[in-house]
Amino acid sequence: MSTNSNPVSNSIGELYGIVAQYGSPEAIQAAARKVRDHGYTKIEAYTPFFVPDLDEDLGHKPSRLGFVVLAMGMCGFIFGFGMQWWANVEYYPLNIGGRPLNSWPNFIVITFECTILFSAFTAGLFMLAKNGLPEYYHSIFNTPGFENATRDKFFLCVEADDQNFDTSEVMSVLNSTNPETISEVER
Repeated sequence: MSTNSNPVSNSIGELYGIVAQYGSPEAIQAAARKVRDHGYTKIEAYTPFFVPDLDEDLGHKPSRLGFVVLAMGMCGFIFGFGMQWWANVEYYPLNIGGRPLNSWPNFIVITFECTILFSAFTAGLFMLAKNGLPEYYHSIFNTPGFENATRDKFFLCVEADDQNFDTSEVMSVLNSTNPETISEVER
């Protein structure tokens, strides 16, 4: 296990955070719980695949994306049905074969498509906004060996913006979780 425990006196730039590298999902989950229990709130994990319950271990709140998508799906439903109703009943009524002007079974396909359209665009745009994308460069890319985050390594970062951040204390907490490496990352 190699550690980089240089003090924060960075002459090149300011400190972004301290990153620890782990070799298994279980190790990063245990480390995330330990770091969270020490009172740190600005922590983030980078993993090569989805790790169940890691969000709770990091202390992240559940996303409201489902509610936003549901609300916009309902708006799409109302828009699709309302558009067809207005066009067929109010704007250009045609009595074809004695059917009622508001023949809702004919409206199902367009209503469904508008519901899906509004929901899909909302989910995509909300996800991009919530993730802060597009972001072409991030300080975490300065972490030595970070290219392995897409292959087989797990990274846990305690950001320097955290109100409880103290370099020596964070190093001590991360060292107690038995990481493969610890690195200070500059902005």
